[in-house]
Amino acid sequence: MIEPVASVDPQTLGVYDDVIDVRSPAEFAQDRLPRAINLPVLSNEERAEVGTIYVQESRFRARRLGAALVARNVARHLETALAGKPAKWRPILYCWRGGQRSNAMATILSQIGWRVGVLQGGYRTWRRNVVAGLHDGEASFDLLLVSGATGTGKSAIIRKLIDIGAPAVDLEALAAHRGSVFGAVDEPQPPQKLFESLLWDRLSRLDLERTIIVEAESAQIGRLVLPRRLWRSMRAARHVTVTAPIEARADHILSAYADMTSDRTRIAAAVERLKPFHAKEKIAEWRALASAGDLRPLAIDLMRVHYDPLYARGAAKGRSVGEVGLADLSEASLDAAADRIAGLLADQ
Repeated sequence: MIEPVASVDPQTLGVYDDVIDVRSPAEFAQDRLPRAINLPVLSNEERAEVGTIYVQESRFRARRLGAALVARNVARHLETALAGKPAKWRPILYCWRGGQRSNAMATILSQIGWRVGVLQGGYRTWRRNVVAGLHDGEASFDLLLVSGATGTGKSAIIRKLIDIGAPAVDLEALAAHRGSVFGAVDEPQPPQKLFESLLWDRLSRLDLERTIIVEAESAQIGRLVLPRRLWRSMRAARHVTVTAPIEARADHILSAYADMTSDRTRIAAAVERLKPFHAKEKIAEWRALASAGDLRPLAIDLMRVHYDPLYARGAAKGRSVGEVGLADLSEASLDAAADRIAGLLADQ
């Protein structure tokens, strides 16, 4: 049985055991629906070959070749990825626009006896939904920003807020990027469209009529741009500021970015990224500290000379709802900070 599906909301998609993207691996890599797995009915090369024949030679020949390739690839999936699926397994399939590729695979799966959903409009239905939510919507999100200088544990607090069930979104995790120079090197980021899909999926699982907590960010996280509606909302949002002594912040940075700080080559590369912003004497000083492995004084000086002035210039300008001062950045202190910030929502 094939079920046409028109909605891409989490509740509708959640009915299905698996979300299957039958597009080529290249299409899948650029963007996809939440929790989708890729079982392509045409490889990148096969899709290009069929498309070339369709445009330059013969539509009939292209369709005949495409049908043979699709049948062969679906058979391989049945013998491998789908071999252990039970009789009551219920997948939903989609391709680019809900056409030939998804329906071809759905027909075969439904003949086996599985109830198969096919997303009407395919991936384009999902993308229109993301664009409408993040770019076209005029209403602002009601946000509370967690602001604070580098090393004050903002990202850790956001994660703790999520763990206790608070309506929070970890933008840096979705963007696969850590904000400071220590964390910005060699971090693979998703394509822009996939970042937006991950972001909208998270937001759509929250009550958008209520306040949502996010970390204060600039308009870009690494090379990814915050969508227009979210950025506009952040610029007008209230904020709570987290503070901590600079020595505690340095220790937190070195602990949080242990994977980075254990590699002197990566630290040296990070320092080099700051050459356009500081005198060559200061860069040489930082190079020497990095080379000697004196990471704590390096972290403290980077914050004093580079990050704290940067934060002061770009600090959240909206209405402040208070300050959370931390004597240290231990787990207990971060837990307490998360509880206090969550309490601000309860007091509204």
